[in-house]
Amino acid sequence: MPGSDELVALYDRAGHVVGQAPRSRVRAEGLWHAAGVVLVRSGDGESVYVHLRTADKDIFPSTWDCWAGGVVAAGETPADCARRELAEELGVHGVEPQPLFTKIYDQGTVHCHNFAFEVRWDGPIHHQAEEIAEGRWLPLTELRAWADDPASPFIPDGREGVQEWFRRYG
Repeated sequence: MPGSDELVALYDRAGHVVGQAPRSRVRAEGLWHAAGVVLVRSGDGESVYVHLRTADKDIFPSTWDCWAGGVVAAGETPADCARRELAEELGVHGVEPQPLFTKIYDQGTVHCHNFAFEVRWDGPIHHQAEEIAEGRWLPLTELRAWADDPASPFIPDGREGVQEWFRRYG
C-alpha cells in the first residue's frame, strides 16, 4: 500500500534472493527486487483487464496497467505474491496463476525481476481503492496497439511485459 514500509525481498541481478530491506530503501536506493504480476484474461482469452493506477502510487502513478501485481515481500515467493496481489487489487480468488516468464525491468532507478503469471477470469472484479482508480476489459487487439504506442499513458514495465507476452503468445 502507498506509504507503507513493509520488508521487501532483495534480489541480485541474476534473480536470486539475497536479503531484505524496507520498501522505502528499495525505492530510494534503486535496489534490485522482484514483483509478482498477473495478466487477467477473459475466459475466452480475447480480452485483458486493464486498470488505472491511483495518483498517489509510489512509482508510475496515474498510468494504465494490464498486470495486477506488486513487490515480493520478504519471505514470500513470486507465486505467493502474485496470488496475494491478484486478490488484493482485483478481488480475484480461487484461480491459480499460471507462470509465464520473468521479464527484467532495468531502467533509471527501477531494477526489478517481474515474475509474470496469467489467469482466466469471468467473475466479478473488485478494485482496491488505494491502488486502482478505475478499470475495464480491453480486447487484445486494442491492448497491442496501446502497448505499442509510446504516447499512450501505459506503465513502462507493464508495456515491456505485455510486449514480451505478445512476442511469446500472441
